[in-house]
Amino acid sequence: MFVVTLLTDPARANLQPALVESLRNAWGGGAATWLSPDVAAEFEMQSRPSNQWDVWSELQALAVDLVVQPAKDRRKKMLLADMDSTMIRQECIDELADVAGVGERVKEITARAMNGELDFEGALVERVSLLSGLDATVIERVLAERISSMPGGQALVATMKAHGGHAALVSGGFTAFTASVATQLGFDENRANTLIVKDGRLTGEVARPILGRAAKVEALEQITARLGISEADVIAVGDGANDLGMLQRAGTGVALHAKPSVAEQCEVRINHGDLTALLFLQGYALSEFAA
Repeated sequence: MFVVTLLTDPARANLQPALVESLRNAWGGGAATWLSPDVAAEFEMQSRPSNQWDVWSELQALAVDLVVQPAKDRRKKMLLADMDSTMIRQECIDELADVAGVGERVKEITARAMNGELDFEGALVERVSLLSGLDATVIERVLAERISSMPGGQALVATMKAHGGHAALVSGGFTAFTASVATQLGFDENRANTLIVKDGRLTGEVARPILGRAAKVEALEQITARLGISEADVIAVGDGANDLGMLQRAGTGVALHAKPSVAEQCEVRINHGDLTALLFLQGYALSEFAA
């Protein structure tokens, strides 16, 4: 049995009942269940439709996301999330670089690294080197003035934890940011890279070993083993090339507003919904969301 989920951006709430009924009838699905009025609906099917991706492309033009997944065990026990451009709107290193006056150069490297065009570790080392001499107090200023949560993040974490889930934030960014974001959003733990500071200034170096794609997979393996759950019990979310390993290993890997080269390698792609999409995909109704 499969579940078909249609959803859109809650800020727009433009999912039309007629569209849901039309697709349900065309695919011979069961009765539609509305998880959130005008935002998310689902129905069951006996098999995966052969024209899924053709329909997906058509719905993208209407700002509607479509996901088809097995119905069994879709409600997960753990959330494994990237931070930059996933749980928060920004890329932290780009914000630091902007303050340091090397923003454009660093943004260019970041974009290429997240698209898989550059080796992540080498790109990180190069970008951090450009921050050499920056006053470390700038980190607190960037956190306070430039960093904002992605919509739906607090509801996602709170709801999964309210239902017994574990939440881990795993970033190729920096502990100076993940510690704050994890606390604000309610994550149980966080892992990231460490910027080296000497005499109150960034040295332009990052502590080894560098947490990248392989380290995110290791986090998946280590945390699930510690909790006594399987990788199939995990829903992972990310947007960049260094997230692909964990997205492809987790029970449900969600490419959220991802780079095209990343999204095309993932079965679950959310381009219009916010982070509450991960709750709808698990079958949570809006009425079940934790405050």
